[in-house]
Amino acid sequence: MTDIAPLTPRPEVMEFLLTRRSRPAKTLTGPVPDRETVETLLRAAARSPDHGKLEPWRFIVLERAACTRLAELTATRGAEAGLDAEKVEKSRRSFADAHLVVAVIASPVEAEKVPEVEQILSVGAVCLALVNAALASGWGANWLTGWMAMDRGFLSQGLTLEEHEFVAGFIHLGTETALPPERPRPDLDRITTWVTE
Repeated sequence: MTDIAPLTPRPEVMEFLLTRRSRPAKTLTGPVPDRETVETLLRAAARSPDHGKLEPWRFIVLERAACTRLAELTATRGAEAGLDAEKVEKSRRSFADAHLVVAVIASPVEAEKVPEVEQILSVGAVCLALVNAALASGWGANWLTGWMAMDRGFLSQGLTLEEHEFVAGFIHLGTETALPPERPRPDLDRITTWVTE
């Protein structure tokens, strides 16, 4: 039997987790992480829990020109759908102002032992892991979705997704221009139940 080394406490990691704060996408600008850095962040995100080792996700890295193209598609699709003009413009700006976005694609697979909901939860874990990896590396990061994440026309025209796929998160990455204020956090007493027997 092989000896297993005990886990070593990492107080600096706990301190990071207890103080982490996403940076609003509208406050992010260039420079952005280079390709090698992005690949490292993606490797970290891909270590998320994945029941059955199905990898029900994939990544599409959107550089500046791609973000500009998707901004225009957002305006077109929003108008075609008759969405509120203010809502469409806000969504358009999220791409128009972006310098680097990673679209985390939910791509569930047929698996008898792993229901689709578990796979989608796993994709959500990937999104958070990517944000945390970026923040831990000194980059600003924000997880957004919006109506485009589920709009079939946007998904097929803009990202060439298959019918069963959708965007779990548009992860905006860049250099922060403003430190965000702290926001209220959940009241643990209100949301926690201790079961003792």
